[in-house]
Amino acid sequence: MSETSHADRQTEIVVVGAGPAGLAAALSLAQAGYEVICAGQPFAPTDTRTTALLQPSIELLDDIGVWDDCQAEAAPLNTLRLIDDTGRLFRAPDAAFHAEELGDGPFGYNIPNHALVQALHRAIAEREHVTFQPTQAVTDVAPGADGVRVTLSEGPRIDARLVVGADGRRSLCRKRAGIKAQSWDYPQTAIACNFKHTRAHRDTCIELHTASGPLTAVPLPDGWSSLVWVERPEEAERLRELDEAGFARELERSLHYALGRVTEVGPRGTFPLSGLQARDLAKNRIALVGEAAHVVPPIGAQGLNLGYRDVAALTRSVKEASGDPGGEPVMRSYNLARRGDVMTRTLAADMLNRTLYSGFLPFQLARGAGLYLVNAVGPLRRLLMREGLTPAGSRHLPG
Repeated sequence: MSETSHADRQTEIVVVGAGPAGLAAALSLAQAGYEVICAGQPFAPTDTRTTALLQPSIELLDDIGVWDDCQAEAAPLNTLRLIDDTGRLFRAPDAAFHAEELGDGPFGYNIPNHALVQALHRAIAEREHVTFQPTQAVTDVAPGADGVRVTLSEGPRIDARLVVGADGRRSLCRKRAGIKAQSWDYPQTAIACNFKHTRAHRDTCIELHTASGPLTAVPLPDGWSSLVWVERPEEAERLRELDEAGFARELERSLHYALGRVTEVGPRGTFPLSGLQARDLAKNRIALVGEAAHVVPPIGAQGLNLGYRDVAALTRSVKEASGDPGGEPVMRSYNLARRGDVMTRTLAADMLNRTLYSGFLPFQLARGAGLYLVNAVGPLRRLLMREGLTPAGSRHLPG
């Protein structure tokens, strides 16, 4: 941060990025009593994707006063079915996980991204201590000894003591903080859309493990489900180019008619799969949350749920420091709080995904044996379900 020129605005915390993670971070930190500016692109309701939020993420949204405003557009997730459809020599047993085994209500809810983001924007507009600053881009993030200067494409500069980088996998904040990251590509492309079907989903998420990757159907309200279908790139392109009726027939067959006939298909999008893990989550007064810090394949509903655990941990670290929100104690505390969980879950999602498209027999045996044990041993099942919702190391941290 330059010492010889004055910023146009000053605040305590700037959040860079206006996706679900960045907006939630802005609200959470403002609720902790800090003055926060969230800088990002204006809301545009064009995102047709959905997100499966697990219970700890729901609790975060409830804590910041957002969940009641968007729950009506979400569908509960009470059962998860895992089905081995790889066609390989060694077939893993099917498994079903029921939320009632834990007695804590649904595992979570599936919500359209646009509904979640819109509710977060409404909350920011109504709250004290937090302001949304629309911008087409943040062009520079310059950390210094006592603060960070954020420059917007329209010209204004904002000085803050802490910057939260929620600016995605190509994060400028990560680069300016001097945080290195390991990234990799998968030989897979995901197709995402929503579809309507004739058989009730009964609040059940279906995850088929195919030889190309996972095919996941997640409940939505009113007889709809959301789809993430991972395939080889050439097959994904073929499916994307089919007309609606042709795609519906392919989807019915691939789901083995578990949801009956597909009667309507929403807009389809495709995106290549990749992974990323930052070596640190905080450095030089910049803390990373969400995909700026980690990117995982679409298995087991990790994605944004990891990001919301970042937000909760960062808020705790800032509150416990009770002073400079970007000081070295906050950087150390946040790194310590998140490093183990992020590394473990990134590795687990990566390895499970690789066992699907790899023909290496030991991988298939290990995956099958693991699912057999989880399915057969009740205490292990319940431990895995609890750990999937909330990491043991963070269960008793102060809020």
